[in-house]
Amino acid sequence: MTPRERTPGNTSPTSRRRAPRRLLAGAAALVAAAVLTGCVQSGTAEGAYGETGNLSYWMWDSNQVPAYQKCADAFEIDNPEITISIEQYGYDDYWNKLMTSFVANSAPDVFVDHSSKYGDYSSRGLIENLDDLILADNVDMSQYVEGTAELWQGPDGHQYGLPKDWDTVALFYNEDMTTEAGITAEELGEMTWNPEDGGSYEQVIASLTVDENGVRGNEEGFDKGNVETYGLGLDDSGGGYGQVTWAMLAATTGWTYMDTPTWGSEFNYDDPRFQATIGWWRGLIDKGYMPPLSQTVGTALSSKLQVGAYAMVTDGSWNINTYDKLQGVNLNTAPTPVGVEGKRASTFNSLADSISVSSTQKGAAWEWVKYLGSIECQQVVAEAGVVFPSITAVDTIAEEKFAQTGFDVSAFTTHIDDKTTVLFPLSEAAVEIGAVMTNSMDKVMSFSAEPSSLTATDAAVNKLLSLEQQKE
Repeated sequence: MTPRERTPGNTSPTSRRRAPRRLLAGAAALVAAAVLTGCVQSGTAEGAYGETGNLSYWMWDSNQVPAYQKCADAFEIDNPEITISIEQYGYDDYWNKLMTSFVANSAPDVFVDHSSKYGDYSSRGLIENLDDLILADNVDMSQYVEGTAELWQGPDGHQYGLPKDWDTVALFYNEDMTTEAGITAEELGEMTWNPEDGGSYEQVIASLTVDENGVRGNEEGFDKGNVETYGLGLDDSGGGYGQVTWAMLAATTGWTYMDTPTWGSEFNYDDPRFQATIGWWRGLIDKGYMPPLSQTVGTALSSKLQVGAYAMVTDGSWNINTYDKLQGVNLNTAPTPVGVEGKRASTFNSLADSISVSSTQKGAAWEWVKYLGSIECQQVVAEAGVVFPSITAVDTIAEEKFAQTGFDVSAFTTHIDDKTTVLFPLSEAAVEIGAVMTNSMDKVMSFSAEPSSLTATDAAVNKLLSLEQQKE
């Protein structure tokens, strides 16, 4: 299906779903300090209290607020003694405020949580273990898309959230540019990749790259120092997760983040397959096919795609609406390339809602969390077409809504259908490890360090992980 023509106008800011690009200063110290404030341990089956009252509910994605406000309105009709006050903050500011609220023992009753975060919160007794509540109310955990509920099971085996959605990644591309380069949608859908020569994926990227004289990256005379349109956009160095940067490539080589899918005992950043992937990816900058890291600060992928600075970008399903709103540009989507082992890959993540231990209205908070994870609310979210809901029964509704944008939605769902998803890595000491990996990856992608330097980084992050696990 061909997307409709957009007319010039303002772009919508890209909402952030992946782990933070730059970790907020003192975040780890703030979480640790929260323990010293005397927070009680989670797991209050017997002590659930405060069945009524006004609940505070925090979110970071402004695109989703209208849908969840509808859920809140419907919930309040059925629960007249409970009111929901939704507060929305920008992504980075959100985590800073949340950290501060933990320290001050004034955290929101319920908040949208990220899989890279909750391990720190649960291990420090800041969020509720939901096991007994789920059992008492007979919540059907099998209703959720495979893998989403598992992402919210902590290293202790307890459930810390009911999944609300799921996401994968795909390529967004400028159709006018691919047509001009003589590249068809079928060719984009059949791209292959390897870390040696980049396969047909690199050939497409090179063909879509155009310098200021109109010479393409695969043509003689290409000036890599004066590029008008980069074939592939760059968001950041990817840190330790690479959700929309390198993970979909590295995973096709057989590489895995950790020694087990989640809550492993060590990371694998020393793996030659990972380092070869990073080496190839960085090489796109050296060839002039992808912008230098220094040029990406403060710029959204969607904005760069809209103005023609990028011909193609990798981004998540949570941003489909953002790209649909871009005006004056024809866009469509293509799946990530088939890699070394003959399959595609995508990091698979899910958000959930957590209950703060400091809440004095845990009974009411649980009713709200349970409703957020229900078919009733997730159908509202599906009909809004902002994310793929985690309940399998309403996923088709979201797919049909997304299809109305004109984008090829199968670019995202193919990973679910073909079981080529890779679970988002969960670990203790995630804040500290993320900071170390972001610093190291920034150096590599800025050419001040080689991909081989990630072997030493791997030893450092595994030491942090080991120290954290020894505390348990």
